[in-house]
Amino acid sequence: MSNKTITIEILRYNPETDEKPGYGSFEIPYIEAWSMLDALEYIKDELDSSLSYRWSCRMAVCGSCGMVINGRPKLGCETFLRDYYPNAIKVEPLANFPIERDLVVDAEDFINKLESVKPYIINAMEKPVEEGVNKQTPEQLGLYKQFSMCINCMLCYSACPQMGLNPLFTGPAVIALGHRYNLDSRDEGYDQRTEVIQGKNGVWSCTFVGYCSEVCPKNVDPAAAINQNKLQGSQDWALSFLMPRKGAK
Repeated sequence: MSNKTITIEILRYNPETDEKPGYGSFEIPYIEAWSMLDALEYIKDELDSSLSYRWSCRMAVCGSCGMVINGRPKLGCETFLRDYYPNAIKVEPLANFPIERDLVVDAEDFINKLESVKPYIINAMEKPVEEGVNKQTPEQLGLYKQFSMCINCMLCYSACPQMGLNPLFTGPAVIALGHRYNLDSRDEGYDQRTEVIQGKNGVWSCTFVGYCSEVCPKNVDPAAAINQNKLQGSQDWALSFLMPRKGAK
């Protein structure tokens, strides 16, 4: 093992015993190939077994290991010590979420918001089997493909300044996923999602800082989804004066 070392400062908090969060400092071996997740695993196995953090796939697919590293929301599995060495690295839980313990945050509010936009195809399953599969052209797929890449890592919520000001804001990832299904030619749930996406705490709460899109590890552009929904909402509003029902998507 390398003789080089690197310092990891971690925000620790156990609501059952601590009055407030505080930093713990750990000096660990510097291994060029180690990710932040490897470093946390070393600390838990060798230095402090009480350290709490989430992880699963190690391949930037599951979205479990989101954390704030030196002030920027990132996935622990694809952030490497070599990008910071020899400087110390500060690791904190995702901002704008209650801390359950150490780097583990309470995602219940995010899950509730996600469920509110019904992130699944509505009505497609009602098509009789004998009519065959629902086909799409490459152009139809291209409309929503990038928004379907979201892994629910919540980095965009940690980056969003509006989430800090208004916790009721639906938020970037949820709006992007609702938009993904609204753009799907097989879906008929646009009207069911409109109340959430166009509501008081929907897209109109966004001040378009755009940091949500910058931190996304899958290159999803939730800021674009929000702006496209603002445009659609404006069109629906204008059409409501000309037609008895809102304009089609």
